[in-house]
Amino acid sequence: MKFTIQKAQLNEAIQHVSRAISNRTTVPILLGIKMDVHHDGVTLTASDTDIWIQSFVPTQTNEETVVQVEKTGSIVVPAKFFIEIIRKLPTKDIHMISDNRQQILITSGSTEIQLTGLDSDEYPSLPRISEKNSFSISSHLLDHMIHQVSFAVSANESTPVLTGVLWNLKDEILKFVATDRHRLASIEKKIPGSEGKEFQHIVISGKNLNELSKILPEQDGMIDVVVSENQVLFRLGQVLFYTRILDGTYPDTSKIIPQSYRTELSFHVKPLSDAIERAYLLSREEKTNIVRLTSEDHPTQVEISSSSNELGKVIEQLEIIRSVGEQLRISFNSKYMLDVLRVIKQDTIHIGFTGAMSPMILKCEAEEGILHLILPYRTTN
Repeated sequence: MKFTIQKAQLNEAIQHVSRAISNRTTVPILLGIKMDVHHDGVTLTASDTDIWIQSFVPTQTNEETVVQVEKTGSIVVPAKFFIEIIRKLPTKDIHMISDNRQQILITSGSTEIQLTGLDSDEYPSLPRISEKNSFSISSHLLDHMIHQVSFAVSANESTPVLTGVLWNLKDEILKFVATDRHRLASIEKKIPGSEGKEFQHIVISGKNLNELSKILPEQDGMIDVVVSENQVLFRLGQVLFYTRILDGTYPDTSKIIPQSYRTELSFHVKPLSDAIERAYLLSREEKTNIVRLTSEDHPTQVEISSSSNELGKVIEQLEIIRSVGEQLRISFNSKYMLDVLRVIKQDTIHIGFTGAMSPMILKCEAEEGILHLILPYRTTN
């Protein structure tokens, strides 16, 4: 193969596909990036067998010539070195030549680099996926939905299905759920144009969804989502992102969500977050992260507190917007609470309590469809 390509366009494509490279793979060829050169452009592919990312650089973009192809061909280049080398080349245009001995010569200005590659015929093929069950979603909405729930997936690989986010689509409502058995996050949004599309119990790795989020375009646009029996494909313009569907049955979480509350409190998000952040500084020293919330003594305030046997204690009075119901004393994991407050984009939050040992429910007052649940701690005092 023989071609010239603009460095900026190639580097962007490399950054996309490099997110699928894993140093833990036992398949040596997957440590490389497959490069296919055709007369219509250059395609880069990378995979760790769990996700596949493919990025296409067309010969022309906005009437500007990006790639000039003299001879087509394919090769697998060592990803670690290729990524670094391309980023550090000195000129705007990069010239590449590869022979039949799996050698590739990279030229940029007066710099010449020769790399030993691998036979592209040995690289695994992309997953085959049926296009029957597909819908389109705004990239900004998809990014928002991912960030509202992905932090709540389990980090424990002994239950793989809980390391993923549950997807359900029915009656134009797309719902995500994530839980690690100590907390839960869910979001549901209407997806216009998805009439007649339906799937249930699709579970996608939270880690993979976070990688997808990183390559979603900053400018809002429509993303095609194709759901098949064991793969989901996200089509983002010139980028294809495939992820495996996790095996296993996701637990039914609907039964643990209270439908009524004994105490309801509304807060401004930033003061609440700041107060819990200060209390967290001491609670983390005990390696418990336990913070206590008490609403017993004042109708317009709650007390936020934590303690450390070595360092002392934090006690803070926090103004509330609204209080309804019984007085309350409850202990919870402050890190879990902070994780929720960091993804809330609104100014206020509503928290419902059904007792000191029952789940806390957090909802956005200005955005429907978002729900977070945190299980409290049992403490001796």
